Amino acid sequence: MFDVNKIRNDFPMIRNNPELIYFDNGATTFKPDYVIEGINDFYNNYTSNVERGDYDIAIKADKAYHNTRNIISKMINCQAKEIAFMSNITACLNQIVYGLSYELKENDVVLLTQEEHASNLLPWFRLAKQKGIIIKYIPIDIQGNIIFDELVKLIDSNVKVISIAYMSNVLGSIAPIKKISELAHKNDIRLVVDAAQAIGHIKLDVKDLDVDYLCFSSHKMLGPDGVGVLYGKYDLLSNMQPMLLGGGMNARFDNEGNIILKDAPERFEAGTPNIEGVIGLARASEYLMDIGLDNIHNYEIELKKYLMSKLKDINTIEIYNPDNLSGIVSFNVKDVFAQDAATYLSSKNIAVRSGNHCAKILHNVIGTDQSIRASMYLYNTKEEIDKFVAEVKNINLDSVISVFL
Repeated sequence: MFDVNKIRNDFPMIRNNPELIYFDNGATTFKPDYVIEGINDFYNNYTSNVERGDYDIAIKADKAYHNTRNIISKMINCQAKEIAFMSNITACLNQIVYGLSYELKENDVVLLTQEEHASNLLPWFRLAKQKGIIIKYIPIDIQGNIIFDELVKLIDSNVKVISIAYMSNVLGSIAPIKKISELAHKNDIRLVVDAAQAIGHIKLDVKDLDVDYLCFSSHKMLGPDGVGVLYGKYDLLSNMQPMLLGGGMNARFDNEGNIILKDAPERFEAGTPNIEGVIGLARASEYLMDIGLDNIHNYEIELKKYLMSKLKDINTIEIYNPDNLSGIVSFNVKDVFAQDAATYLSSKNIAVRSGNHCAKILHNVIGTDQSIRASMYLYNTKEEIDKFVAEVKNINLDSVISVFL
């Protein structure tokens, strides 16, 4: 049974800040005791580097670090050797684009959407300037949902890659990944999936989805900052060139400049990794699997529907994604700048995100480049929603000005 009160008690940030209503989970999430204890255990009892020591605590660190691959592979249903750790999802996406740059040539087409995060746009933009690839955008509706029939019309022999978010970080729309995967592979197209907003919220099965690459960040799923996970089908990873070269990722090199790389996934892990972060990620994954990803997603939908039932009658706001089934609601208060509205809410101990959310071309679709995003997670409650809605009703030019006086 999903017990939100029990879950809330697992989080020091909630225990230590009882008045705070945290609705910025799309940016980062709180960490439960179980994750913090795992990190502290590493620092207190077996701090050492990995893959470099032959003494007891180093061997223990090696086992804990690499066991995270086993835990992640269980969570997303893949082989442990298909999991590489990087510094964040931005690094993962850059690595994928860099690797694919060896395969793509001038006039090859990459399909994106206009709701992508900067991390899934800017590396492709640079490649377009460097190699002359062509970027085209898959049409989406006003709530960010991919229009599949329009995607089909874009497919031809020049399309080599589709790179899209599983869930939009602004509108919470969920892409039909399995359906897109079938279309892509029928046409010999690689599918790259940014799962930053989906991981920890919905159950992911990369084998069932049949994606080529999928990546996400630890800190958006109750884990530590500074850890990104890159999944790739093993044959693809084995043939991909690493973006970073250095210690730990090579088997041997000589004074003639010849380099023998390690096999995947270690070839993508140059330098000392965020060992404690990877160990904390293992614990975050275990925590989420213990609760159940389906349970979490269902609870978020329940919260979203409850919030929408409260917001729908407020005529001073405009909501951009009322129907999408995720824990994200994006809106604006009429005649009030988004960041001013967020500052007002902050004065009432309510944390939301405002701005363009790193999706700086989405305004072409929704008609605004600034919005307020309330993103909920497994530890949020209907009581918090009630307080949030009460304060949203109070936002106007006078109430915002009073905060700055």
